[in-house]
Amino acid sequence: EIFLYDIELNQSKVQIKNGKNISNNDGYDNQPSFLDDNTILFASTRTGQTDIASLNLQSNLKTFINATEGGEYTPLKIPNQDAVSAVRLDKDGLQRLYSYNLSDGKSSELIKDLVVAYYVWYNSDIVVSAVIEGEQLNLYSTNIKKETSKKLATNVGRSIHKIPNSNLISFISKTNTKQWQIKSLNPLTGKTKLIANTLKGVNDICWLNEKNLLSGNKAVLYKLTLQKDYNWKKVKNLTDDGILNISRIATNINGTKLLITGDLATNSDSSNIMDNNQQISEAQASLIVDKHIEPFNKRNLTEFSNAVNTNVIVNK
Repeated sequence: EIFLYDIELNQSKVQIKNGKNISNNDGYDNQPSFLDDNTILFASTRTGQTDIASLNLQSNLKTFINATEGGEYTPLKIPNQDAVSAVRLDKDGLQRLYSYNLSDGKSSELIKDLVVAYYVWYNSDIVVSAVIEGEQLNLYSTNIKKETSKKLATNVGRSIHKIPNSNLISFISKTNTKQWQIKSLNPLTGKTKLIANTLKGVNDICWLNEKNLLSGNKAVLYKLTLQKDYNWKKVKNLTDDGILNISRIATNINGTKLLITGDLATNSDSSNIMDNNQQISEAQASLIVDKHIEPFNKRNLTEFSNAVNTNVIVNK
């Protein structure tokens, strides 16, 4: 499930609060990111199919951007375009990075011949990605316009991010098998530099700002303030929210909201941390969402507009 928190940073002290489960779905929900401050993208399963979901935080309306036969993962906004990108895994096993138009859902292949697993946009032309080669992931920089790719590092992790207020990318190097390391990369020059060690065996980090990183180990969220903290410091244990294991984490551009993907305890009722005034039954939610999804996917603006009821908040 995917959880949304408010996050506050006072000097180097991090606090998170007002957590709620925003996916609340029986299927797979993962890899969240912010399209903008009011809209969240994530991979979500419906009727056995994983597609790109979009959630409006004001209306709590969940819609799907695409409806392909393949499964889509890791959706991200493409800079300076009315489009998002995602890794598509087709039924025949082909895995490639695609773009999806936000207005009509049409897709086109972005990178040929590379099996992209995880990635980040450096700018509107350059993608830095972890590519599957043999039994490991290797780091590539690809210029989409020029259709050129260059290998920059080997044996990397899945967590790749732009470092705020810089011209650098961060990635996790696994070349030291005893201690994984967070490194910076300039995709234009290929120069790398050590930033810090990860929590032992942890794959996922994100940047709160240019000095503060976040990461999770099991149910505990940690922070690391560069040039101040000697080790990762505990922020909060999330077991009370029903989370057993933290995986993907992401913040908005202002560092005021935090998204956490977490595996839930089998006996957890994650709806308990939601606002009771915003809860409706699963059957009600399903009917409301279907009423919106069908005209949206058919691109029927009239039916979609008629389906909108601002007095109903959808959580499913």
